[in-house]
Amino acid sequence: MRIAIGEVRHETNTFSSVETTVELFKQRWWERGDAILSNHRGVRDYLGGMIDRAEALGIEVVPVFVATATSAGMVVRETYETIKSEWNAAMRAAGGVDAICISLHGAGVVEGIDDMEGDFLQYIRSLVGYEVPLIATLDLHANLTECMVAEADVLLGVHLYPHTDCYERGVEAVEIARRMGKGELLPTMHLTKLPMMITTSLTSMSPAKDINEICWEWEKHPRVIDCAFFHAFPYTDVPEVGVSVVAVTDGDKALAKLVADDVAQHIWARREAFAPDVISPDEGIRQALAAEGQPIVINETSDNPGGGAPGDGTYLLRAMLEANLPSACFGCIFDPEVAQIAHKAGVGSAITVNLGGKVDRLHGEPIALTAYVKCLTDGRYIIKSPMGQGTPVNLGKSVRLQAGGLDILVCSVSTQVLDEQLYLLHGIDVTAYKIVALKSSQHFRAVFDLIAEKIISVDSPGLTTLEFSSFAYKRLTRPIYPLDNVTFFPSV
Repeated sequence: MRIAIGEVRHETNTFSSVETTVELFKQRWWERGDAILSNHRGVRDYLGGMIDRAEALGIEVVPVFVATATSAGMVVRETYETIKSEWNAAMRAAGGVDAICISLHGAGVVEGIDDMEGDFLQYIRSLVGYEVPLIATLDLHANLTECMVAEADVLLGVHLYPHTDCYERGVEAVEIARRMGKGELLPTMHLTKLPMMITTSLTSMSPAKDINEICWEWEKHPRVIDCAFFHAFPYTDVPEVGVSVVAVTDGDKALAKLVADDVAQHIWARREAFAPDVISPDEGIRQALAAEGQPIVINETSDNPGGGAPGDGTYLLRAMLEANLPSACFGCIFDPEVAQIAHKAGVGSAITVNLGGKVDRLHGEPIALTAYVKCLTDGRYIIKSPMGQGTPVNLGKSVRLQAGGLDILVCSVSTQVLDEQLYLLHGIDVTAYKIVALKSSQHFRAVFDLIAEKIISVDSPGLTTLEFSSFAYKRLTRPIYPLDNVTFFPSV
């Protein structure tokens, strides 16, 4: 058996002014052929799961093409067409395959195309037809469409947030492809959508935890292959935004609808429980100082590069500097200009710079700062988090600055913090600090839940703020909760 694998992933924040180009994809992953195998074998990501399981089963893996970019604004149409051309060329070179397993996100938007994943699945079908099994893995924050359901044989969503089960979804995709190839499985799917958006919701806590448990209870049914609760991506202003459930069964369409509708009804009944607690950076600092033990982690959810924010926001950093904290570190702020100045000045120098606030003014003004250059690095390390463990990271020229009692990490590539490795790279042991600040919504918890004495989330103006009412939505399908008073839900 020959299974083609590949990846086309982008989570598009349509409110971002940063266009997603080929260059942005190449900052993350732009891979062809055997490089895909060497870079992902043994790595805890979707492709790593696909590769490891296929090779364990003696299945020939045919690597096609990988294009993955950090979340940002709209994907440039020319870039998307280039990705399609790369995929086409690789598929033609590969020859016939028995199945295709592809890693997608589910919230991609291209100039002129609201549903990048649905369009790309259609494109794959135009190349191989509808007889070849096509299984796609999706992010938990996918905005599902009927087009995706129609074009794929199976859509598999991650269940956990932080997404520590990407590898398992890759494994599952290969298992399903193998069973379909042997004629043991004839999957069918049903999608139920809700007129509802939710903020970043941990699956280790209620109410998201409760919904997952309902999904998993349904998966015990002998004919239910998968049941996934998709939280959706609310920072994409397209008609298909919204929470959804996808159920996959073995040839039983009525059962698939029953399962998806049942889970959706439970989500709707708990909709008010998804409302977040919102506190300011100043309040977060006050709570951190009052808390016992260390480290106390403060995450700046409103400037999360993992959701399309620039990563150079200054609201939390400014509040920390003004608080004159005696034992605190901040990681990291995106500012290649300051990183370059620091590298030119050298370790031991004092530099005067305007830090952050350069991509836009929504996330705060630049901070006029005189700081000591403590450490310079190349920004390279390996992720140790169970989310993507083994993945190499390259943040370019990076620096550890010191100002007052605050250590500030500055990088040349925008990123959210997934684990403590960025701090260690710069000589910082996070357990030695009272307050550890970072930019991320929830993914950092896969590691910091084990390290932190307490975690405090703070919000301020930004492209990933918890306050949906701050966005000028123009294309959402309305009414939608919580922006509108939705009293009727006809699908369940």
